[in-house]
Amino acid sequence: MRCPYCRWKETAVVDSREHGDGESIRRRRKCPQCGRRFTTFERVESAVLRVIKKDGRREDFDRAKLRAKLGIALTKRPVSEEQIDAVVGAVERELLERGEREVTSAEVGEVVMRHLKDLDEIAYIRFASVYRNFQDLDSMRHEMEALAGARASTRPAGSHD
Repeated sequence: MRCPYCRWKETAVVDSREHGDGESIRRRRKCPQCGRRFTTFERVESAVLRVIKKDGRREDFDRAKLRAKLGIALTKRPVSEEQIDAVVGAVERELLERGEREVTSAEVGEVVMRHLKDLDEIAYIRFASVYRNFQDLDSMRHEMEALAGARASTRPAGSHD
């Protein structure tokens, strides 16, 4: 691996550990030439998953794009970077396990929302408001009531929030 600072052709691995969703390795490296340290991530290249957009365009599934969208929904929420990485990995894994080479953006959105619902309800509503394109407060209120109803039905008898 080349040093990103001085472009020296060989760097030493100082530390390796599993990262986030367990599907990647985080490596700390040090350049013997300039002495600077940097981090790399290594993961298995998976089958290419294509996303069919609403307008019919097709594009490769992009983990970074999904992570950025989740980051927006999770702004100022008590969720760690590792939890976000875990959601991205779980969504990608779930989509790949379907065995299809292409999925619709609607399918991606539904999988993301299912994971967000379990992780953070506020982020779920934020994401849903964009994904489901709420036109008014009644649409949002309906989604919030459905979320509250689902939460109440899974709560043990006699418990309260």
